[in-house]
Amino acid sequence: MNTPFSSSARPFPIPVVALGPGSQDDEEQLDYITMPQGMSTYRAPALPEPEELAGHAGAVGVLTQALERLQALLAGETVEPVRLDGLTAVDLALVNQVLGEGEVSAQLLAEPDRLEAGARVRIQESVFAGVWRVIETGEDGTVQDTIELGAMPAVLRRAAREDARPVPVPAPDAPLPPGVLNAPSILIELAEHRQHWREGQPPEVVNLTLLPVTPQDIAWLDHQLGTGRVVILSRGYGNCRITNARALNTWRVVYYNSQDTVILNSVEVCGIPEVACAAREDLEDSAERLTEVLQWVSQA
Repeated sequence: MNTPFSSSARPFPIPVVALGPGSQDDEEQLDYITMPQGMSTYRAPALPEPEELAGHAGAVGVLTQALERLQALLAGETVEPVRLDGLTAVDLALVNQVLGEGEVSAQLLAEPDRLEAGARVRIQESVFAGVWRVIETGEDGTVQDTIELGAMPAVLRRAAREDARPVPVPAPDAPLPPGVLNAPSILIELAEHRQHWREGQPPEVVNLTLLPVTPQDIAWLDHQLGTGRVVILSRGYGNCRITNARALNTWRVVYYNSQDTVILNSVEVCGIPEVACAAREDLEDSAERLTEVLQWVSQA
């Protein structure tokens, strides 16, 4: 399961453009940033024939457990992941074929602040939103393969909390690196958001794209916030790359168009950015689709 993450987000300098009569060259042409051209949509998996699945009780049993636990989750119950370590290679291949690959993938790296470190946990959303494949590699090399149901696998939230450390707010008279202008005030605003934000509230978003920041501002801000172990890639509309900061409940969220140009650069104070999560409507839709798949299998 490959997750094509880039090693670091590129800074996004904002050009200063004068407005008003006489400020524009009549010969100058408007140059718009290219927006994403494609959008990922649900694609039904290429299912094996019912007779083929019906002959593999292990694969059918795992899919049935996933549906039952998804339905229990929607009813307000707490559910455990579905373990796959007892499946034969053929059964596992059939489960892989049915689940397919959705638009969100993630990695939990072995060490914080080192994006080149190996992944300890690899996560791939299936074509059924909210049905996640989670493969965890232990320090001794053992592998645990599970299907997890929910908005987002719990291991990512847990790791983001474990990565948290205090982020000092610079003093007003503290010396700053050359080119750093507005990043200190942004850091103060984020600290205020963290102080007041509570679980269940809407995210507090600081849109760096709309602020007068320099590349040095972005680099200094990223350095002060730090980089944690969680890396998420969402390909719903263009690409969205999400990383947790070392500050509690703080995330870097960067959107790219199809040419890998940054079109939105932001910092969010929240439990986990909503763009990566499956909503309740997604979970309900996945329960319906998975029910249809198992009904199709029962035709055999």
